[in-house]
Amino acid sequence: MATANAKQSYTIPCSSRFRDDVLALAGRKKANVGDLVRSVVLIVPPALLLAYPDPGEPAKGDRDVVLVKSGRSKGRPWHRKPRLQARLAAGYDIPSLRRALGLAQAIEKNDIGLRLDGLEHASAGAGGWSPDMEDRREESRFAADDEEVARLGAMVSVLSFEPLADGVHTRAEAMFVLGFAPSTRPDLGVLRARFRMLAAIHHPDSGYGSHERMSQLNSAMDILRRDS
Repeated sequence: MATANAKQSYTIPCSSRFRDDVLALAGRKKANVGDLVRSVVLIVPPALLLAYPDPGEPAKGDRDVVLVKSGRSKGRPWHRKPRLQARLAAGYDIPSLRRALGLAQAIEKNDIGLRLDGLEHASAGAGGWSPDMEDRREESRFAADDEEVARLGAMVSVLSFEPLADGVHTRAEAMFVLGFAPSTRPDLGVLRARFRMLAAIHHPDSGYGSHERMSQLNSAMDILRRDS
């Protein structure tokens, strides 16, 4: 992801619904689109962000109608792709920005859970709070340097599901394991993307590996492939 300090303005094509959902989330958090992106890249390891499915460009018929403001076509309607604007450090690619914004929505909706480890070692005053704690919180919201990314990345693990006691046998159980509501029917591409993301977390060779969770992920995908 980006490491340079120089900033640039990004235009992020996306569906109108995705744009509206992102802007609504930013409004609820009293933040802007760039803040949402930064909050995700600070706490989510790059490999997991890349594994999250790209929400994608808008469909062919999904267009905004705006009036041309200058030139010979002034006042005429112009059909353009829905978009979001964000000012961020240089070096990001557009799919990664959409992934970060999609992941921010998933976290807010509790579709994906985050667990922070190691906070018991944080320095604080005798009463559990020190005067500069609020300053540090504000800095952590906006700092995008490599040291901060590494520090927060080491503290964060992703908790997706509790293993089912009797294993995975039904479609509803498979959807639970992959983090989807039982009534939804995501296509196979979305299922595979979610599987890759969770497998990167729960593979026994990863830092958060779990043989039991990995086995249930495999069972869930076998069931959903047959059901697709």
